[in-house]
Amino acid sequence: MIKIGILGDIGSGKSFVAQNFGFPVFNADLEVSKLYRKNKKVFFKLKKNLPKHFHKFPVSKSDVSKAILDNNKNLNKIVKIVHVEVRKKMNIFLNKNKRKKIVILDIPLLLENNINSRKDILIFVQSKREQIFKRLKKRENFNNKIFDNFKKVQLPLDYKKKKAHFIIKNNFTKKSVKDSIKKILKEIL
Repeated sequence: MIKIGILGDIGSGKSFVAQNFGFPVFNADLEVSKLYRKNKKVFFKLKKNLPKHFHKFPVSKSDVSKAILDNNKNLNKIVKIVHVEVRKKMNIFLNKNKRKKIVILDIPLLLENNINSRKDILIFVQSKREQIFKRLKKRENFNNKIFDNFKKVQLPLDYKKKKAHFIIKNNFTKKSVKDSIKKILKEIL
């Protein structure tokens, strides 16, 4: 099985690119939102570590946002709790798809949390800053301060770009992304 890790900036279209490969995708953001909605164990850990912010289940995104805005260190506490469970979900996904030729890992903190292995193929999704901000501002709960806090826990984009085996310039059109993916698949298969 070839594992392809998708790297890039927040809002650069990593999930859009991942979905266009046509192979099974592990989407960490989706798994996190499921954990908030369905996993009481995560809720109790959040409540224990951040009792001021987490009172009711399911965990709401607004509670998470308020916790992050209240104190920069809260983001790290939340990540430590949630990431253990996300890693378990990823291992289940990999096990379930072990016979697939390729799987896609759409995990925002892939390098930061040492989830990838040396033989994984890394693809950096590059988008123009103005396009990214235009898209981010359309998001329901977009908050610039939270965005800045998330940027602080991420490795620099230049570093991620250097680590990548391929770069996809994402202009958010399906055709250009599909063309880039075809070229990459031709090289790795």
